[in-house]
Amino acid sequence: MKDSFTPTEFIGVVNQTLDYAYTTVLIEGEVASFKINQGKWVFFDVKDETSSISCFMPLWELRIPIEDGMKVLLRGKPKITKLGKFSFTVDAIKPVGEGNLKKAFEMLKKKLTKEGLFDLAKKRPIPKDLTKLGVISSTGAAGYADFIKIINARWGDMKVVVAHTQVQGLDAPDQIMRALSYFNEKSEVEMIAILRGGGSADDLACFNDEKLVRAIAASKIPVITGIGHEVDESLADLAADVRASTPSNAAEMLTRDKVEEKIKVKKIIDRTEQVILQEINRAKVINREKVEKISRGVIVKYIEPMLEQCQDKMENCVDVIKNKLKELMGALEHKMRLLEILNPEKVLEKGYAILSGKISLGNVVKITTFRQEIEAEIKKIKER
Repeated sequence: MKDSFTPTEFIGVVNQTLDYAYTTVLIEGEVASFKINQGKWVFFDVKDETSSISCFMPLWELRIPIEDGMKVLLRGKPKITKLGKFSFTVDAIKPVGEGNLKKAFEMLKKKLTKEGLFDLAKKRPIPKDLTKLGVISSTGAAGYADFIKIINARWGDMKVVVAHTQVQGLDAPDQIMRALSYFNEKSEVEMIAILRGGGSADDLACFNDEKLVRAIAASKIPVITGIGHEVDESLADLAADVRASTPSNAAEMLTRDKVEEKIKVKKIIDRTEQVILQEINRAKVINREKVEKISRGVIVKYIEPMLEQCQDKMENCVDVIKNKLKELMGALEHKMRLLEILNPEKVLEKGYAILSGKISLGNVVKITTFRQEIEAEIKKIKER
């Protein structure tokens, strides 16, 4: 042990000890003396009934508005400054309690609305005939499972690329932003869906993160959100091009119903056949009226043979068109039967099951059968 330290040495030793003992610390308390210095730095105290801690963070790290009197949860690191004062450097902050969450939500909503971030004129529709979709969600969540189930049950020919992220907590916004950046850089999907099932206001608070909201609004690829329940509203919803009320509703908005599509195609075919037959009959009437004006002798010698030939050709055309329509209907029905065969629910009905979750000892996985959803703990793993 060293006999004595210089102030600089001692502060260095203490900070090294703090870094080792408290890599990351969570502190919950009430904000006091909040101020922004030089438009770059944020200083405030966080306190309880008897104690207070001085806090510091760069302004760009403040991703949700706060003010004096708010109860907040902070994440950061303790340190001793060069002047020997204790300080807590914050890297993430979140209001705590429904009232504080709502107040921060309204403050940020007002700010971003004033900037025009939520303007309806900037919204883009869902691309027609969508074939490749990027999904950002927790793959172990019930909302994601419902989304995939409905996608497969409806049209079923869409390719889904999934980026697994946290969808609640302090780390969720950065993970979702990285997934957004990945899809935008790859440019391989036509739309991005951000999904999260229901939860408390605290669970959904990550979707009111200012950086995340701005990233959604700036996405080159259209974004649809399906977050929480129908009554829930987040700033991510307002920034997205399309807002669905739930993950299940997002699946319905992104896909066509195969039964409805079959009915539409049949109507088009019936309507087309009717129009063709009407035109043929109309042409026959017109030709007949013209022919009657010509002398009967000329009709018998020249016109009637030509008219008969023309009529035979038209009738042949009708037969060809009818046969082609039947062939198209047959092909469509074959594809529908094929889609029905590939329906995951049919596989489950035969006695198979779907296992979802991380396969490792002690983990709890979900087993989905035709009638049940089972949670099971993995006790043993053996290679085949």
